[in-house]
Amino acid sequence: MESLFPVVVFLAIATLGAALARRLGLLAPIVLVVFGLALSFVPGFPQIELDPELVLVGILPPLLYVAALETSVPAFKNNIRPILLLAVGLVLFTAFVVGLVLHLLLPQLPFAICLALGAVVAPPDAVAATAVARRVGLPRRVVTILEGESLVNDATALVLLRVATMATVGSAVGADKIAIEVLRSTGGGILIGALGALVFGFLHRRITDPLLDNALSLIIPFAVVFTAEHLHASGVVAVVVTGLVLGHKLPQLLSAASRLQIGAFWRLVRFLLEGLVFLLVGLQLREVLRDLDEPIGSLILITFAVLGTVFLTRFVWLFPATYLARLVPRVRRRDARPSPKFPIIIGWAGMRGVVTLAAALALPLTLADDEPYPRALLIWLAFAVIVFTLVGQGATLPLVARRLKLPPDDPVQDALSAAAVQQQASRAAQDRLDELAASAPDAVVDRLRRAVEDRTNMAWERLGGDERETPSQAYGRLRQEMIDAERDVFRAARDSGRIPEEVLVQAYRDLDLEESLLREVEK
Repeated sequence: MESLFPVVVFLAIATLGAALARRLGLLAPIVLVVFGLALSFVPGFPQIELDPELVLVGILPPLLYVAALETSVPAFKNNIRPILLLAVGLVLFTAFVVGLVLHLLLPQLPFAICLALGAVVAPPDAVAATAVARRVGLPRRVVTILEGESLVNDATALVLLRVATMATVGSAVGADKIAIEVLRSTGGGILIGALGALVFGFLHRRITDPLLDNALSLIIPFAVVFTAEHLHASGVVAVVVTGLVLGHKLPQLLSAASRLQIGAFWRLVRFLLEGLVFLLVGLQLREVLRDLDEPIGSLILITFAVLGTVFLTRFVWLFPATYLARLVPRVRRRDARPSPKFPIIIGWAGMRGVVTLAAALALPLTLADDEPYPRALLIWLAFAVIVFTLVGQGATLPLVARRLKLPPDDPVQDALSAAAVQQQASRAAQDRLDELAASAPDAVVDRLRRAVEDRTNMAWERLGGDERETPSQAYGRLRQEMIDAERDVFRAARDSGRIPEEVLVQAYRDLDLEESLLREVEK
């Protein structure tokens, strides 16, 4: 009872914070981090010491998995060059520059532990990128690059952190050991992820019960990450690979009922976990400050030096990576030179999150030969980077996006493409109906033909640029009123005892499904 109470309190606060953020037009992650920072100093408020294993194995896998499920594999492949330049190149560059700056400021610290901190603060967070980028309404390609970067960069950072930690505690680290570590971690993660996609794809294809499909989808990320970690491979890479492959094949693997249920289930899971993650990050402030014993002047200098380095290295890397690549003719032909607005907004969106804090808490307690070092200072620096990037950059990202006036995705082109494909799909449906028409009454066939025509007309109606109500919108408005009237009749019949509760539930279910479809059409 007592152990469950704080969890319920945190969930309630996370829900309240998300609701308040929507009411005020703010980004929920920022509001929840600020809530956490304030609540961390409230006397008697429950405090939870964040366990790195809980974050990296318990919270991160499902969030990475659902993000990978929703990532377009063709878009990911089309943007693989900028994604890898950020997820691998930028992470390594940031880690080494931050490590060098910290080593210059604290020369008594071995470079290996300084590099470990660089690896901790280098990767932008998958949860923050997904939660903020889509909410801000950035162009589709920018969102794809940011999400692709955040899916892969944790693996780069964690491998580098593992190598730096080995050197920190006195293990011999040579080129051969680094190569073996990278191969085992990344290569092993890819193999396990591909095997997981094969096994769980097979199971999804054989399951017909939506509830069992839903249960399996919850098990998948944990099963994959536990297997990878047991074999000392990268659980992050394994989960991402499994999610990308299954997400791409999901239309062939699941029934319509399973897809609808799984989609709703994962929206709830992501909402709750993201809220808890950002709230817990803020709540760690009191614990982080408790063990600090650095002089205030030195603390401020080191903190601002690390913050400035983290912020600037992203831009220093982005502009050459964006424009020097266009000197290669093949790259220039495939990808036109973008406006400077794009590297600016991608640079501004480098928000850190819970993975950075978890990695910082996983730093070794002592150096080689049990030599102490200012571990609390390094944890504070990681925490400061999270708060600065998430609250500072995240809060100003919508303003920066508006000021840059990024060219939005063309809704007319999207609607035109959708209408053209819908017409092709309708033609295929008509052809199939013609083949089977003899097996059904003429009235049924005519009704099906009208339904196909309505879907085609609805797709083309979206191309109309005026504000007048389209026939489909008029249909939706009137049908909604009719559905409300039907519900009133069924409810009154249940209340008067003319029908049992089960009949009401089934009728409401059918009407709810139709109303959900109407609302989707209106979007």
